Amino acid sequence: MRQGIDARLATLTTLAKAGQASWCSGEDSMQGGALMKAIVVTDPAAGTAGMTLVERPEPPAAINDVVVEVHASGFVPTELAWPSTWTDRRDRDRTPSIPGHELAGVVTALGYGTTGLSVGQRVFGLTDWHRDGTLAEYVAVEARNLAPLPGDVDFTAGASLPISGLTAWQGLLEHGRLQAGQSVLVHGAAGAVGTMVTQLAREFGAYVIGTGRAADRQKALDFGAQEFVDLDNDALEDVHGVDLVFDVIGGDIQQRSAGLVRAGGTLVSVVGPTEARPADGLAVDFVVESDRAQLGEVVQRVRDGRLRTNIGNVATLDDAVAALNPTERRTGKTIISVRP
Repeated sequence: MRQGIDARLATLTTLAKAGQASWCSGEDSMQGGALMKAIVVTDPAAGTAGMTLVERPEPPAAINDVVVEVHASGFVPTELAWPSTWTDRRDRDRTPSIPGHELAGVVTALGYGTTGLSVGQRVFGLTDWHRDGTLAEYVAVEARNLAPLPGDVDFTAGASLPISGLTAWQGLLEHGRLQAGQSVLVHGAAGAVGTMVTQLAREFGAYVIGTGRAADRQKALDFGAQEFVDLDNDALEDVHGVDLVFDVIGGDIQQRSAGLVRAGGTLVSVVGPTEARPADGLAVDFVVESDRAQLGEVVQRVRDGRLRTNIGNVATLDDAVAALNPTERRTGKTIISVRP
């Protein structure tokens, strides 16, 4: 029995030394290892104009991580207003930080204890808000936040799906508890999230009313909205008695929308705590979370044609700063093709 205990202790000591060596190797790479191109931000007040293309050390894989060679990356402009872009989980400054949290790419390394993925596997998903992101040639991410990317879905499409697809899925089905036959008012119906919300709501049997600017009307209808409200020229209050409002705008539009929800209905928001609540319904604000099974549901729908992506512009990493600082309004999601 003593021999068995000694053997297990020896094994644990070996593993600990291996883990220490791996950690030290990661530390060494952070200090002077291979370099990669990355977009960084240092000033919260500068917005996207403060983005710069630099060289950074390639990230090591921590426990339960994988390192992914990024082929395509998505970016949400509002993330530069999120505290997690600038500080870690202990509220310590982590600038210069790499933004972007959506990716599609190929696994190149596994951290200690990582299971479920393998080196060389195509993946897509959503990275941790408090860690460096995907506007880079490589990113370290927890394996659980990624899902396999089928070979018949290209990297550009894969990178466009995580935030918009998961936000739509979770907002409608988990928080909105959507049922067939209900009505859904989708704000920003021509946007990356709005078009996903519209398509999924239609698939699950809802009647969809989209909103946006006049120029967005046809796109919203093309993605499945059955009616459209021009927020600049139409009376939003003409819409009433809807079962669910999906809000990506906030402010005055959100406050006015609360009165449009029927008794027992739900106002779902992704833009912060709701200031107004339905008189006899629910108000739910949520932050999207990565979910491998849901990513699989979304990408399968892209494969079989039930969902279409909404990509407006594709740019290289070298041109990313300019692409993410457009001089005119663009529709659809901008994707950065890190490896064209």
